[in-house]
Amino acid sequence: MTTTETTESEQHPMPVAEKEHLWLKQLVGEWTFEGAASMGPDKPEATFTGRENVRMLGDVWLLAEGEGEVPGGGVSRSLMTLGYDPQKQRFVGTYLGSMMTNLWVYEGSLDATEKVLTLETEGPGMSEDRKYVRYRDTIEIESDDRRSLSSQFEAADGTWTPLMKMTYSRMT
Repeated sequence: MTTTETTESEQHPMPVAEKEHLWLKQLVGEWTFEGAASMGPDKPEATFTGRENVRMLGDVWLLAEGEGEVPGGGVSRSLMTLGYDPQKQRFVGTYLGSMMTNLWVYEGSLDATEKVLTLETEGPGMSEDRKYVRYRDTIEIESDDRRSLSSQFEAADGTWTPLMKMTYSRMT
């Protein structure tokens, strides 16, 4: 190879993990979860349980594969991807589940304590017209072996309404 030739890896170097990518690594492992979700006005809250396997894809992407019971019966499977885009200076990701047809696309940031990651997205609302509304998912690190995920949506009057909360416990 001459000095003017470059290898494929030199043309496309692997991304370097930034501190935000390292933050994501604390989520890696096997987890169980318990959750409760609002099923609508004047309806009882539904509870559910499941498991989640979280791993890294390279040094910059997190993949969280979940499986659990669906309130009302059946099993659901889900996949969350999370990474950090240095150009946007924002966390980015997606969420999809076997119990829905919408692909949720996230952007978000850490709070000053670096214990809470807030992810914003849009998706179909709970009303009959299914008009898109804003959603906010919040991942909070409670300890090395415990974390939570809370979801809320923006109501027509601009207030944020709790939708669901899940608590995760590390198995490994």
